Amino acid sequence: MDYQLLTRQMESLAEGEPAWLPLLANASALLWESLDCLNWAGFYLTMPLDDGTPELVLGPFQGKVACTHIAWGRGVCGTAAATDAVQRVENVHEFAGHIACDSASNSEIVIPLHRDGSVWGVLDIDSPLFGRFSPEDEDGLVSFAHALETAIARTR
Repeated sequence: MDYQLLTRQMESLAEGEPAWLPLLANASALLWESLDCLNWAGFYLTMPLDDGTPELVLGPFQGKVACTHIAWGRGVCGTAAATDAVQRVENVHEFAGHIACDSASNSEIVIPLHRDGSVWGVLDIDSPLFGRFSPEDEDGLVSFAHALETAIARTR
């Protein structure tokens, strides 16, 4: 996969866009159309509960219907958000506390997204293949996420 090209395509889609929602919608579509062997590609966004505790809420995505709320620190997405660290999981069935939104998912990569110095959400990509995401995929998707963060920082 040519992640430099994918990142440039994202940057082009983001040019002049003043709102974050269409950026995420187009980013999920771009990933869905560009990467092989996926069954979900999209975003969860950080939202506070009534008591101020953060949780992840479903954002734009491509794929089957998904979990709408994920507790901070729970599952692969919640862990990525709470630890502010990429989670690349070769076999989600071996990940303690994995949330099976789609039983066909076997591997997953989740990348935290930042705005104003805090975790604003996560990019979540699932595959039915075990070990689908390599270290090279991780590096390329982190670069893609950084370009998306730059674009999001310019939005309202």
